Amino acid sequence: MIDEHIIPANWGVKPVLFSIGNINIPSYSFFVALAVVVGGLVYYYEAKRNKSTGENTFYILMAAFVGGVLGAKIPIWIMNYKYIIASFPDIGPLLSGRTIVGGLIGGTIGVWILKWKLNIKERKGNLFAPAAAIGIAIGRIGCFLRGCCYGTATSLPWGVNFGDGIMRHPTQLYESVFAFGMFLYIQRVKKNAKPGKLFDMFMISYFTFRFFEEFIREESRPILGFTIFQIICAGVLLTYLIKALVENYKSKKSDKR
Repeated sequence: MIDEHIIPANWGVKPVLFSIGNINIPSYSFFVALAVVVGGLVYYYEAKRNKSTGENTFYILMAAFVGGVLGAKIPIWIMNYKYIIASFPDIGPLLSGRTIVGGLIGGTIGVWILKWKLNIKERKGNLFAPAAAIGIAIGRIGCFLRGCCYGTATSLPWGVNFGDGIMRHPTQLYESVFAFGMFLYIQRVKKNAKPGKLFDMFMISYFTFRFFEEFIREESRPILGFTIFQIICAGVLLTYLIKALVENYKSKKSDKR
């Protein structure tokens, strides 16, 4: 079964959040939309606070949004192309499913491409860090209520039955709490942060957390006992390590002049 929020009936804690007449409002869709809105407002607030509300800020936001949407969807399409093709003409599987890991990577690449094309030197990462953190914190509540992205079986007292009678780790809530904690921490240190460094810190923290969280996620482990997302997380962390080494080398070289 494709891992993309198409799940059996009666699955999840509260898959339908509320109803308006005969229209059911899915918990997942509601909280994802709320995450996008709140994240956008936080980005705008930070831009105003930093007196950075020019065209470049808007363009970078749009690049991050488009890149994030594509990054969140493309990995799901690739991993589940057989299921998607077999389901045609039903486009539900094509539209359903997204990954935060892919969204963060896609959004980052989208911004890199835009800045390269428009020769933008400004670093806006400090605006994105709190927006991304609060967005993930809110969005994962929708995952929890819908019952997707769940964890492995556990005997811990806070285990949750998502519909199969097995008490599982509520990994969605673990991630929500982690992301909200990151948001609060960013608020505390943002005044003294160098341009772009808050986003670097957020990415390193999130992908480290996600790497270890995958050990208690109900995922296939096709690569030496690791999930695909763990391999991706390791790749992102390696990229940031190389980036830090290069920046440190350039800094030392500049100091010697």
